[in-house]
Amino acid sequence: MSDAMDRLELRNVSKSFGGTRALDHVNWSVKADEVHCLVGENGSGKSTLIKIVSGVHAADPGGHLLIDGVEQPHLTPGLSKSLGVQVIYQDLSLFPNLTVAENIGIDQLLGPGMGRAGHRQMRRIAQDVLASLDHELPLNQPVGSLPVAQRQVVAICRGLTANARILFMDEPTSSLTRAEVDRLFTLVRRLRGMGVTIVFVSHRMDEIAEIADRVSILRDGVMGGTFDVGDLSDHDLAERLSGDKIVHDVTAKPIPAEPPLLDVSNASRDGEFSDVSFALRRGEILGLTGLLGSGRTELALSLFGMAPLDRGDVWLEGRPLRLRSNQEAIKAGIAYLSEDRLSLGLNLRQSISDNVAISVLDRLGGWLGLVSDDARRALAEHWVRELDLKASDVASPAATLSGGNQQRVVLAKWLATDPKVLILDSPTVGVDIRNKRGIYELIRKLADAGMAILLISDEIPEVYFNTDRVLHMRKGRIAGEFIPGQVSQDVLQEAVYA
Repeated sequence: MSDAMDRLELRNVSKSFGGTRALDHVNWSVKADEVHCLVGENGSGKSTLIKIVSGVHAADPGGHLLIDGVEQPHLTPGLSKSLGVQVIYQDLSLFPNLTVAENIGIDQLLGPGMGRAGHRQMRRIAQDVLASLDHELPLNQPVGSLPVAQRQVVAICRGLTANARILFMDEPTSSLTRAEVDRLFTLVRRLRGMGVTIVFVSHRMDEIAEIADRVSILRDGVMGGTFDVGDLSDHDLAERLSGDKIVHDVTAKPIPAEPPLLDVSNASRDGEFSDVSFALRRGEILGLTGLLGSGRTELALSLFGMAPLDRGDVWLEGRPLRLRSNQEAIKAGIAYLSEDRLSLGLNLRQSISDNVAISVLDRLGGWLGLVSDDARRALAEHWVRELDLKASDVASPAATLSGGNQQRVVLAKWLATDPKVLILDSPTVGVDIRNKRGIYELIRKLADAGMAILLISDEIPEVYFNTDRVLHMRKGRIAGEFIPGQVSQDVLQEAVYA
């Protein structure tokens, strides 16, 4: 690849959001006609980089972005698309109620005159681009009724009709089986043969080795280097991602032989999950994993009272629960840390103390129900010490904290409720590798103190090395149970991606 020209180049590009620097003087280039993997932990800056290239965010002053050797100082989403940059996000950004043909051809035909001729033209556009990829899809079928793998093909076709020359694919395999991944890789290679440059975002080591020509490592907003994929082993790549020597130890401990604290039997919610049964005991960390869309988060929301069950039973300490709201769940002793802390877990403009106190205001109020500043501060300072939260003052806005410390604030908010069951949905999203370790240690400490924890994640190493048992969820049902150490990580991964 060394003789190929640079199709995309970033020079000294930085981006800050408030007190957080998401990208720090990034120098990076992608050559024409290559598959270039961009890897990094959650929160490393990958999404910010993509949004700068696609014109959604403007880089901080002092950086330079070049496409085909031409600097683009004022990139906008429209200009970026006109230059051939297309992004396929995990949600695919399709219109589920429109047909395959309409989704593929709509960008070219929006505006006046969208009559019968327009629809005929959309069908022709869709047929032509599908033929170029040697694919067939039902052109008149609504996209929402297609499986994820076929919806991805629709998204790729729409990008090609817009003359895509640089195609970003953001975690495109997160909801695919192994057979579907193989078909996607065949399609990616075909795109490369057509002259399209692919930037493939992934954190799965086996995929990187299989599909990439080169790989670039982004860590904490800093570009850690670009390498020919054959020059890095999986272990080398993992250590470069973390910046530290990687030592993975299985932490699973024997499950206590006692009645369950939380007992779920045949829990069902129409269209989301069916007949889910499991037991969770005091001091246990139970992992729950599966592909995107398997029903993990939907189950968590039901256990937290935000989406009541249609059928099934839940017992807490042997007593039946009929949760109709999150307030009822909190009173019962269940806390839920959402995967989306920025919109559902934190108010970034409010202080650390306000964020911690919000879940227990009724306990902090005096005889008139008023909550004093001193009470809020004392509570926040207690949890700052307990969780080793790095903050200069609990009166500071949550927006001034790093991702790892923001996550600790959310944890503090829920731990202040003194929960019996703590549900953690992707607790390390947006957290760098060093803060991840701290959060894992904290989770184990809470379990050792007797708390029952349900840890939900789509990252196989996260559940394998940090839980006592792992449940595999597929298509809304529990498909298997694994004990880390008794089975290998590869066995668990193969089951999830089968």
